[in-house]
Amino acid sequence: MNISGHTRLICLLGSPVAHSLSPAMHNEGFRQLDLDYSYMAFDIKEGELGGILNSFKKMGVRGFNLTMPLKTEAVSLCDRLSTAAEIAGSVNTVVIEEDGTVTGHTTDGIGFTESARQAGVDFTGKKVAILGTGGAGIAVLVQLALDGAKEISVFERTGSRFSERTKAVVETLNNRTSCSVKVYDYTDEVLRKEISASVLLINATNVGMAPNVDGNLIKDKSWLTTRAEGTTDPLAVADVIYNPRKTKLLEMAEECGLKAFNGMYMLLYQGAAAFELWTGQKMPVEMVKEKYFNI
Repeated sequence: MNISGHTRLICLLGSPVAHSLSPAMHNEGFRQLDLDYSYMAFDIKEGELGGILNSFKKMGVRGFNLTMPLKTEAVSLCDRLSTAAEIAGSVNTVVIEEDGTVTGHTTDGIGFTESARQAGVDFTGKKVAILGTGGAGIAVLVQLALDGAKEISVFERTGSRFSERTKAVVETLNNRTSCSVKVYDYTDEVLRKEISASVLLINATNVGMAPNVDGNLIKDKSWLTTRAEGTTDPLAVADVIYNPRKTKLLEMAEECGLKAFNGMYMLLYQGAAAFELWTGQKMPVEMVKEKYFNI
């Protein structure tokens, strides 16, 4: 890559960021399309974003990605928000226009819904079950509702620190979309029932993530294979976790002969959506996938 006085910066901000695949992914895309951008990662702590954003405007930075703990802090710093970012109350992609206007997006949910489509899962007009209401869970919930899911059953622990946010997001989705969203506690009977009527089960919690790789919220294979009366579609199972690549949940799904995919697809396609927002061009995802994702 040739860096010149015309090269524009795009970056990742958050803490920690040293492990991120984003610089490799985006810089490969810039190389393939001969775009004069460079992507770098910077370890930024909570409370520092406002000053950095002001500097970025003066420096002509095109935009940036955000990871924890900055996704919610960015919301109030943006001049405009995408519909998904507004409803979720979270921003992971920022675009800075030539006039200094700052627009916040959340592409995490887009990454998931595109990964589902690429895996051959059609959730439009159908029911989905989501486990977890943290940052990933809310982003996925919002995008599924915006993209045409008919019903979404969301599972959240009683007393969760996210409960007030979840309540507000669910109310907004029920009022502003055609999707019916309901929140449940993790009781075995209800969980089995809602999964049996769903075409897609999504683990958006950290249960099963390294180093605690033995975790699995689904206690028995029958929870994945039992289908409710009138439900003709087979169940597909997704996990937002990508370390390990195959969680206990995904292993269980594959043993049942079900379609299953992990969070690497979500990571790839959320990045591709951000890439297009900044450059106006589509990321060469097949090339990036082959070189960096091994999926």
